[in-house]
Amino acid sequence: MTARINYADVEVGTELPAQSFPVTRDTLVRYAGASGDFNPIHWNEKFAKEVGLPDVIAHGMFTMAEAIRVVTDWTGDPGTVVEYGVRFTRPVVVPNDGVGALIEVSAKVAAKLDGNRVRVDLTAVSEGQKVLGMSRAVVQLG
Repeated sequence: MTARINYADVEVGTELPAQSFPVTRDTLVRYAGASGDFNPIHWNEKFAKEVGLPDVIAHGMFTMAEAIRVVTDWTGDPGTVVEYGVRFTRPVVVPNDGVGALIEVSAKVAAKLDGNRVRVDLTAVSEGQKVLGMSRAVVQLG
């Protein structure tokens, strides 16, 4: 599969379609099983509060993975992402209320690079707070 977006059709400032990703306790348990990360701060409310957290929090790598979906959905091919990095700035707090949390992600093309590559800057927020900083991806376009 190759990118469905052509380099020539993209300009600096191009906004990718924003997306929202719900996160529930069930989501966290499933992710823990898939990743092997069973740290109790991600599923045990009592433990999370004992160590000073406001409640159970989402895995940082889960948050990072949800955010990059905005880019991979835009290109149509996860293989187009050649670099991706973030700074974890705040945790995504996931209450046990049947609703959970929401990660809202927006992104835009920040730079056109050599070799049909672009840098995409992402913004991820939950509860009005930025949860990822310096979230950037380099994407190979057609």
